[in-house]
Amino acid sequence: MNLSSTLHRFTVVPSLPKELAGLQRIACNLWWSWEPEAIGLFKRLDPELWRQTRHNPLEVLGSLQQATYESLMADEGFMSHLSQVEERLSEYLSSRTWYERHGNAGARIAYFSMEFGLHESLPIYSGGLGILAGDHLKSASDLGLPLVGVGLLYRQGYFRQYLNLEGWQQEIYPENDFYNLPLHQEKDREGKPLVFYLEYPGRNVLVQVWRVQVGRVALYLLDTNLEANSPADREITTRLYGGDQEMRIRQEILLGIGGIRALRLMGIEPNVCHMNEGHAAFLALERIRTLMEERQLTFREAMEAVRGGNVFTTHTPVEAGIDHFPPDLLDHYMGHYYRGLGLSREQFMALGMQNHGRSNESFCMAVLAMKLSLHSNGVSELHGAVSRRMWADVWPDLPEEQLPLTYVTNGVHQKSWLSEEMTGLLIRFLGTRWLEQSADQLWRKVSRIPDAELWRTHRRGTEQLVDYARRSLRAQLEKLDASPKEIDEAGDVLDPEILTIGFARRFATYKRGTLLLHDKERLSKILNHPERPVQIVFAGKAHPADHQGKELIRQIVQLSQQPEFRRRIIFLEDYDISVARRLVQGVDIWLNTPLRPFEASGTSGMKVAFNGGLNLSILDGWWCEGYRGNNGWAIGRGEVYDDLSYQNQVESRAIYDLLEKEIVPLFYNRGSDGIPRGWTTFMKSSMQTLCPVFSTDRMVQEYARRCYLPAFEHWERLNRDDLRLAVELARWKERLHGMWGELAIVAVDAEIQKEVTVGEMLPISVQITPGRIPLSEIAVEVYFGVLDSRGAIMGGEIVPLKPAADPEKAGHFKGELECRFCGRHGFMLRVMPRHPELGTVYDPGLILWG
Repeated sequence: MNLSSTLHRFTVVPSLPKELAGLQRIACNLWWSWEPEAIGLFKRLDPELWRQTRHNPLEVLGSLQQATYESLMADEGFMSHLSQVEERLSEYLSSRTWYERHGNAGARIAYFSMEFGLHESLPIYSGGLGILAGDHLKSASDLGLPLVGVGLLYRQGYFRQYLNLEGWQQEIYPENDFYNLPLHQEKDREGKPLVFYLEYPGRNVLVQVWRVQVGRVALYLLDTNLEANSPADREITTRLYGGDQEMRIRQEILLGIGGIRALRLMGIEPNVCHMNEGHAAFLALERIRTLMEERQLTFREAMEAVRGGNVFTTHTPVEAGIDHFPPDLLDHYMGHYYRGLGLSREQFMALGMQNHGRSNESFCMAVLAMKLSLHSNGVSELHGAVSRRMWADVWPDLPEEQLPLTYVTNGVHQKSWLSEEMTGLLIRFLGTRWLEQSADQLWRKVSRIPDAELWRTHRRGTEQLVDYARRSLRAQLEKLDASPKEIDEAGDVLDPEILTIGFARRFATYKRGTLLLHDKERLSKILNHPERPVQIVFAGKAHPADHQGKELIRQIVQLSQQPEFRRRIIFLEDYDISVARRLVQGVDIWLNTPLRPFEASGTSGMKVAFNGGLNLSILDGWWCEGYRGNNGWAIGRGEVYDDLSYQNQVESRAIYDLLEKEIVPLFYNRGSDGIPRGWTTFMKSSMQTLCPVFSTDRMVQEYARRCYLPAFEHWERLNRDDLRLAVELARWKERLHGMWGELAIVAVDAEIQKEVTVGEMLPISVQITPGRIPLSEIAVEVYFGVLDSRGAIMGGEIVPLKPAADPEKAGHFKGELECRFCGRHGFMLRVMPRHPELGTVYDPGLILWG
């Protein structure tokens, strides 16, 4: 018998007296998660229940008894606290924002991501990408951007981790109880749940929409776990990064195509869409399809209109980390779709291939996103350079440094990661403006903080970390039925007074989680030094299918069980936002050991800096920009060796040398008052140089200024007057492609001497034959710079040439090159299209070098 057909469902919600109704309002807006006063309010309800529910205020409210509510209402202190937090939330939501002063009211931005790490009580994230997306939404709220988020609501999310007695990672997938999470089902005008159908091969899948309120920003999450769907289709939103390629493409169709349809169903028409990684790239196709249908445009015409309003961020420095789909799988899932766009199979596949025509090339979601976006960026300066090398074939006619792929360095949402104690200390000496704006002059005031106060504030974070680590280890051992002696000894692990190193991240092999263990004998001497001991706290998860990553975790756990390391090394299981918060607030040193250049950015070390911790890192990702020599330590100088074993040996030895000769002595060199003044000088320098730069407030402002607002303005120009300019641009490009082969460079003349003096101007003149292309639609430029040892131009600049004033010299252009540097120089001529309204336009195939 099918019991589900006779099951009657209803939802039970907390029954709060009207005097306490504000608790529900606050709990339903994740603003509380970065507001210390609000966190303190919920913790006050029942500290133990708060811990057991993974800091979930809605679950706490639903578990309290009526008698508790009555005692709360009788508590004047609590009621005053509640009133204060309610008032603060109202003030936050109504206050004037940065965007109101600096933005454009017409922009409507949608930010798409496969995962969002907002808080540990909403486990729909796995790691750095999700945490970054969550912090992005929080800062967008703080700054007042007109932005919504779009993602998927996973029934099981990412896995929970536990370790067996041998240290092997085990995975469990608990169900998320949506009705005890800060989620709201979106409703239609009749008050029914908002649902829509999304086409998959051979059937329609029903999708429902949930909303999470993140301050001023709404995050919409799509869910297919509905009885109307088949069991296989209900699985689409079961797990984050679970299943095979077929499950992944189903999820990405839901995120990209379904996400756009959900927004439109709610009356939200974004004019700028930001793709956080290539997972959401199908959204660009759906925007094109919608425009084609509504305005009767061709694919190329609609593409020009849409492309101007798309932004793409890549987070991966290796192509293996990007989603690729085999053409046959694309045919199965997208065949009906691309035929509806008027595209042939070849035309569609070319959109997702770097070098169309190369045998066996798969369809790459990042390439699709780049080809259909006006702005593309990496997430650090180094990653931007790596990405340009990685994707050079997407723009085969341009030199690497001229590729339209820039960078916006990541940041962190400072209010989410700062300890309450450090926040209070900074407010006392810096005021409160640093909470609302990242400015160097505000953070320079850190120098005013007395060394003793800064030191003791940070030590409180270490004390709390050690206490948490001991409790966690004890709980781990109790679950494994360890002996009473082993459980009791958990209380002796770590020491809040000694130098504490933290290493916590995804256990992928390139992150080299065991590099510090390379020479165990030398490590033992460092950790167990009689006067200057050191301890290490590890945490992190390996992907369920990554057996090499699991082996690294096992090695650490087994080492921590050996007598000489038992009190000095600990591995905390089930790494999540809550564990991360404890670590970044309590460690003295944050260790980061990726293989350069495989760390696109990294953000955990930024969180440490806000709490007074120092970084010890390979010069990779963000640390290339952050390291100043007096604000932390660099492992090596950015060398990359062909022999990985040798590189591990060299860099592990460098870590030991830094610890023995610089870091440990600096930490233990104390004054008569017990304060390590050399160490606090480093702490202050770290906070002054890193905190104003590596925040998501700065990052989101940069996205707004460099990407969102230019994208909106470009989109607006293309879409006004019934899309006149977009249609004209597509037809103009098509016309130029038909005539470009007629264009020829006839002569290049430059008055070059064997030697040219620095500062001298070098005249240059060019004669071209334009064929049928009007000269007004041609830009003639010189690509000019210093040559490297192979004779290639390094970091060249573009110098535009002007048409000759004499009308009889048609096709003649001239200009001057300024020789600002000594050395061997070279130049090349570049001819590109120039649109009468948009200026110089780059389109693959429309460029001539000579």
